Amino acid sequence: MIQVKEFVDTNSSLAVKQANDFLAQLAEDQVVNVSYGSITRSSASGNEYQRSTILITYRTNGKL
Repeated sequence: MIQVKEFVDTNSSLAVKQANDFLAQLAEDQVVNVSYGSITRSSASGNEYQRSTILITYRTNGKL
């Protein structure tokens, strides 16, 4: 079965770390595709910060 899992930056976690932790659980032949997107947002105070989203498409083998 093909499934997808999305990782999105929040104020308390980084999508990249979570995605890498998830990928470490998969065998290479399970990974179908990894897509990455990033935007820069401005806060009310004028500070800019980056938000990232990672989408992993993978094959399940009944373990996850």
